[in-house]
Amino acid sequence: MADPSSYRPKPGQIPDSPGVYKFRDDHRRVIYVGKAKSLRQRLASYFQDLANLHPRTRTMVTTAASVEWTVVSTEVEALQLEYSWIKEFDPRFNVKYRDDKSYPYLAVTLNEEFPRVQVMRGAKRKGVRYFGPYGHAWAIRETVDLMLRVFPVRTCSAGVFKNHVQRGRPCLLGYIGKCSAPCVGRVTPEEHRELAEEFCDFMAGRTGTYLRRLEKQMAEAADEMEYERAARLRDDIGALRRALEKNAVVLADATDADLIALAEDELEAAVQIFHVRGGRVRGQRGWVTDKVEAVDTAGLVEHALQQLYGEERGDAVPKEVLVPALPEDVAAVSAWLGERRGANVSLRVPQRGDKKDLMETVQRNAQQALALHKTRRAGDLTTRSRALEEIAEALGLDSAPLRIECFDISHFQGDDVVASMVVFEDGLARKSEYRRFQIKGRVGDTQVWHGQGQDDVRSMHEVISRRFRRYLAEKDRTGEWIGEDAPDAEEADDGRPKKFAYPPQLVVVDGGRPQVAAAQRALDELGIDDVAVCGLAKRLEEVWLPHDDDPVVLPRSSEGLYLLQRIRDTAHDFAIRYQRSKRTKRIRTSPLDTIPGLGETRKQALIKHFGSVKRLRQATIEQICEVPGMGRKTAESVVVALAQAAPAAPAVNTATGEIIEENDGGSTP
Repeated sequence: MADPSSYRPKPGQIPDSPGVYKFRDDHRRVIYVGKAKSLRQRLASYFQDLANLHPRTRTMVTTAASVEWTVVSTEVEALQLEYSWIKEFDPRFNVKYRDDKSYPYLAVTLNEEFPRVQVMRGAKRKGVRYFGPYGHAWAIRETVDLMLRVFPVRTCSAGVFKNHVQRGRPCLLGYIGKCSAPCVGRVTPEEHRELAEEFCDFMAGRTGTYLRRLEKQMAEAADEMEYERAARLRDDIGALRRALEKNAVVLADATDADLIALAEDELEAAVQIFHVRGGRVRGQRGWVTDKVEAVDTAGLVEHALQQLYGEERGDAVPKEVLVPALPEDVAAVSAWLGERRGANVSLRVPQRGDKKDLMETVQRNAQQALALHKTRRAGDLTTRSRALEEIAEALGLDSAPLRIECFDISHFQGDDVVASMVVFEDGLARKSEYRRFQIKGRVGDTQVWHGQGQDDVRSMHEVISRRFRRYLAEKDRTGEWIGEDAPDAEEADDGRPKKFAYPPQLVVVDGGRPQVAAAQRALDELGIDDVAVCGLAKRLEEVWLPHDDDPVVLPRSSEGLYLLQRIRDTAHDFAIRYQRSKRTKRIRTSPLDTIPGLGETRKQALIKHFGSVKRLRQATIEQICEVPGMGRKTAESVVVALAQAAPAAPAVNTATGEIIEENDGGSTP
């Protein structure tokens, strides 16, 4: 690990100009490329106290051994040079989008004497007209099959074409009218090229004029009683309309735009692009990337634009690019796109209308792509095994933790405090063993926390204590139990003991050092010393261990970190759903909801002041007016509404989380 101060440039050496900089390691390999409006200010931000740097930036500057820079005239030049260097050096700490598959294009080889329509992948060639990308090659073939009836352009390979030239006979497509058979001279090179250009015009979106021309020719043929020709034109029009139906109309006819949307978490990001030409979605593609550098949504958008248009020229860059967030240097990026197109390019965030609706669709596709990527990654046995081994190595465990339990706390402003426990075995979720807890204070302790005083650390201590107290009791079928925590001594149908009989090798808590310490203290109080504990903090994805002052930082590309994050997120979602369901039930059963003008804050103030709806119903108008924020008019409304409400409905004490029984004033936890 290098000390950044050992290669820090001297004061005054770095120019205050736009430019691009490179960090190199001790083997002279480029590990990071960046650009800046002011090289002096940007590079100075790297050479500060390491504790103030983002973990990914800290890793980069301690891996580097030198830094160098190149001054340019404008920010647009800096953007172009940054892209060129990223392509050339492939730095390990730069965001690099990778295609989740190789996308096919519909290509027309206008650089040949007899242009050919075909499916193409890979790098684009000069003189070839491209349409797409498409999701699948069969989608291109279906479109081409419909189009060849009207535009019988050659589709055969060079070898097949040469073979039929020598034979002097066309192929099957030539006999059935889906090829103009230039191989045997049925059309001249000029006529065939005109067919290919009309094909390109139609695919580019200029469809209305051509369809109207065919309809006019069909009407003329019918008037002249050339019914066979009219029928053929009618079928041609139908084929073209079916080809158009395969591309949904989403925007105005003249709209040429690319829509880019992102879905991201702490470790990865997925990007989806919809290509709209002539108001129709002509293609779609997507990428997934590991977030190996500290970058926000705007930065991800800028990287996506660089990769998407870095090699494109002319019409391949649309008039309009719609994004979820504008890059920091939006003027420079727009100018760079304009240079590549040869005309102005509008780069903006859609705010309303059809474009915003379509952007939401692209966003949903990005979210699904990220979820699918995670599912594929989690479903791979080799990957899961490597993840468990990495966790064991990072935490110093004797063996891979085959059973991992994760706990999370959720509440709403101190009320309805709940906890979740999710179980992963062999790296896969075991949903049948998920558990939910209603936090109510430590069982057997004289001190019970309620309401706002009940924080995550105390709640974590309680839920870990309850879970492992049940484990110890089920282990030997003895022990003292309270209320709903009493164990069931029976066994399940499959012979496995019910509920909490299986201990985990690793307990993961959602949080940092305080939550980890609370979980470890709970295990120590129960005398359990064979279960490891760690915590995963959300902000920096750091792994905390008990009694350690510094966290364990796993590599961003680590499968172990990915598995821990997935377990933590699952526990968080499970807790949130439980907490929301409890809050919904509480709000639904409160008779105070029917009182107009009484908001949530004043409802909670009333319940906290009187303790229950029953006591509130017995209060006078003057007593209700004593509650902060309550006026006489509102107090009168409360008295009238409660007098009319059915008294049998149970109320909830929002301050304590208890259900108040109206018949006897008792409470049930």
